Amino acid sequence: MANTFKVTTISSIATSAGANTSTIYTCGASNGAVVLSLLLANKHTTSIKTSVQLVSTTDNSGNNDNINSDGSNDTAYIIKDVSIDEETSLEIMSGQKYVLQNGDSLKVFGGNANVDVVLSYMEMT
Repeated sequence: MANTFKVTTISSIATSAGANTSTIYTCGASNGAVVLSLLLANKHTTSIKTSVQLVSTTDNSGNNDNINSDGSNDTAYIIKDVSIDEETSLEIMSGQKYVLQNGDSLKVFGGNANVDVVLSYMEMT
């Protein structure tokens, strides 16, 4: 299994949840990924509320004690409506890591499009 370090960037995020949410990354069918860093940068002159979601439909989570009797996962917020001060950045990982499985994705949206995103991760193929 090969490990490859990668970076994904988005300039100007979506401003609503749902179908219009900006997808940062989707884990491929034949690989897994470990998210190492997720940085959000506010380019605007006022603060912006921003949210990041982990969208997971993984059905082999091994968690048969959750609300889904089949052990599958749901969409969950990593951060929700967190205010990023004007012309600053926010590192939301701070030494933590997230494991993504086949089909899992990270999505971001905010109250204003003037937010850039930098995602660093290791993909295992």
